[in-house]
Amino acid sequence: MSTNKKELRIQYKNFRKELPLDVAEDKSLAIANNLIELPIWNKTYFHVFLPIEEQKEVNTEYILHLLSGKDKEIVVSKSDFETRDMTHFLLTDNTKIKKNEYNIPEPVNGLPVAAEMIEVVFVPLLAFDLVGNRVGYGKGFYDKFLAACKPETIKIGLSFFEAENLIEDVFELDIKLNYCVTPEKVYTF
Repeated sequence: MSTNKKELRIQYKNFRKELPLDVAEDKSLAIANNLIELPIWNKTYFHVFLPIEEQKEVNTEYILHLLSGKDKEIVVSKSDFETRDMTHFLLTDNTKIKKNEYNIPEPVNGLPVAAEMIEVVFVPLLAFDLVGNRVGYGKGFYDKFLAACKPETIKIGLSFFEAENLIEDVFELDIKLNYCVTPEKVYTF
């Protein structure tokens, strides 16, 4: 198995592609159920990514239901592909969601939320390792966003697959996860 980001990216995109839709749904639900064990439920502001269906990302709808049921403030983002910045908005019943040119569902409008206010971030990823490093799509959006959050913000990766031993080409600026949740288990870093 390869352990550099570029090869892992290719490998895990293929793993995902081969996952039947119903299996991906079951795994997404299992991930949401495993989140209940985490010591995060005293927090208020939770940032959730809205999945790119075409990339077969973890379906976060189950997490949205969980957060709504616990009366949490849910924050979603809009990405600027020129600056690699993300702007964050409160998800309310009035928030209009529309897919951008990359098929990422995004809020059209809404109440802005500063990154410093966000206490828990669910982080999309392709692969992760046993020490909390992750491989994303390589655009750097989340590294930039997580760097703008407070250091104590809890970062939780969501993955259909289990951990790699070690991702070798990690940069100093890469921000590690506190947890990664898979359908099988919760990794704590």
